[in-house]
Amino acid sequence: MSETNQFDNLDKKALEDLAEKIKSWGESLGFQQVAIVKPNLDEASQRLRLWLDNGYQGSMQWMSDHGDKRYCVDKLVARTLRVISVRMDYLADENMLAVLKDDNKAYISRYALGRDYHKLIRKRLAELTRKIEQQLPDLNLSQRPFVDSAPVMEKPLAEQAGLGWIGKNSLLINSKAGSWFFLGEIYTSLPLPEDRLEQPDRCGNCRACLKVCPTDAFPEPYVLDARKCISYLTIENKQAIPEALRPLMGNRVFGCDDCQIICPWNRGARKTKETDFSPRHNLDNSELLTLFKWSESEFLTKTEGSPIRRIGYQRWLRNLAVGLGNADGSKSILIALEEAAAKSSALVREHVDWAIEQQRQKLHINPE
Repeated sequence: MSETNQFDNLDKKALEDLAEKIKSWGESLGFQQVAIVKPNLDEASQRLRLWLDNGYQGSMQWMSDHGDKRYCVDKLVARTLRVISVRMDYLADENMLAVLKDDNKAYISRYALGRDYHKLIRKRLAELTRKIEQQLPDLNLSQRPFVDSAPVMEKPLAEQAGLGWIGKNSLLINSKAGSWFFLGEIYTSLPLPEDRLEQPDRCGNCRACLKVCPTDAFPEPYVLDARKCISYLTIENKQAIPEALRPLMGNRVFGCDDCQIICPWNRGARKTKETDFSPRHNLDNSELLTLFKWSESEFLTKTEGSPIRRIGYQRWLRNLAVGLGNADGSKSILIALEEAAAKSSALVREHVDWAIEQQRQKLHINPE
C-alpha cells in the first residue's frame, strides 16, 4: 500500500475514535492533558530567527543548528501530519519561598529535585506510540516521540494544541494548571482530527514575572535573554559566570523558578501524583555548605538518575561557590572555601576566590 492511499480505508469516525483512545491511553499513562494539532510553525519560526539574531541564545549553538527541521516538522520526521502534544505536572514541593529566603540553603529548581523527567516521559510516550501502532498493525506509520530533545518547538506546538499560552516569562501557562508541568510530543503521519482547544493569552497587564526576575533577563515581555537567565547560567553555561551577575543569583544553584512562583496562574497549581518527581536526598531543603562538601563520588551517587547530573561535578561546585559567596557571613563557610581553593579546578577556583572575598567582607576580615 502506498504512502498516499494507506489511510483511505480509515474513515472519519475511525480516526475520531482513535483520537479519543489516544487521549484515554495518555491519561492512563499519567499525562494530565493530551491534544492533537496540525502544526503550523511559520510565526514561531520568525520569532525564533529574530531571537537568534539578537544573540539571546548565548552559547546554546544547538538552538540555531538543524536548519529548518525545527519548524518544518516533516523534515525532522518524514510524513508528519499531526503532533500529539502532552503535559505532565511535576510540582512535588511547596517549600520554595522558605528556601529562597534562607541565604544558607541551596535553591534547586523544582523540576530537578526528583528523577530525570526525560527518562520517565520518554518511556510513557514510547508506550503510547506502541499502542497506536498496535491499533493499526497493517499501516506503515511514521512516528517518533520527543521529550525536550531534538529540534522540536515544543511550546509553540503545545500552544497551538490548546495546552496553554506562552506567557510573558516565555513559559507555557495553563489557566487551570499554571506552568509547573513538562511537555512531550509524538510526531505522527496519522491524519488524526485536530483538537479545537483554546487557551488565549491571559497575562493581561500583569508584569509580575518580569519584575521579579533576579537578573532582569527579560528585555521585553515574552522575550528571554538567556545570557542573563539564572537557569542558563547555572545549567547550560559551561564557562565562568559573569561576576556582575553573581551577587544577583543569591542561593539559586541549579535553575531558577522565581517567574513561576510569582505567577498568579500558579496559585492553584496541583501537586504531582508522580512519586518519581518527589525530592531525593533532601535536595529541596539542603544547606549550601553541605552540598559543597560532597565529594565527586557522592555527587555522582546522589544525582544518579537526576537532571542535575548533566552539569557535572565541576559546574556543581562552581554554582555552589557563588551561593556560598552570597550566603550570610560565616567562619565555617570561609574555612570550607579556603580549604577548597587549593584543590579546585581553574573554573571552580575563580568562583571560590570570589566567594572568599565576599565572605571576608561580611566578616570584616582584611585580606592578608
